[in-house]
Amino acid sequence: MISALSFRPAVVIESSRIAALANAAYRGETSRQGWTTEADLLDGLRTSAEEVQRLIESDHSVILLCVHDTEIVGSVCLERHADAAHVGMFVVNPVMQSLGIGKQLLTYAENYAWQLWAVQKFLMHVITQRHELIEFYERRGYRRTGVFETFPVNPDMWQLKVDSLQLERLEKLT
Repeated sequence: MISALSFRPAVVIESSRIAALANAAYRGETSRQGWTTEADLLDGLRTSAEEVQRLIESDHSVILLCVHDTEIVGSVCLERHADAAHVGMFVVNPVMQSLGIGKQLLTYAENYAWQLWAVQKFLMHVITQRHELIEFYERRGYRRTGVFETFPVNPDMWQLKVDSLQLERLEKLT
């Protein structure tokens, strides 16, 4: 477990740094330094600085950062949907994964969303082939719902390496 972490909402000027962290954690060779890589499933980018900026500026979402010293080492996006908060774009720097940062960031994010929006549940969508990631979330109290959807197509951002990628919806009640 790493100590001396701080958590705070992101600001627009950090959009490029957040997008770079998300892309490094999910895709490409740098993502293979951690255990959350999607490099065998997808090529391309996970997000863009413009998308991150849109989420930061939205009245219905917040991006929270985990900072160690002055370095952004993790981020998570929370989007409000009626009585639920959708947890997405949850990343930790690949070289710092397995140090407990993700657990601390997720706990902080859930508490933040509950205090801000008084949500009744948390939702997320995880690629079904990501068994170790689903198990991580199950240990955090999320349950599989058996609700699936086809992985979105966005050839300008990413390309599928595996046919028939699906997302499963996970839920956690507050």
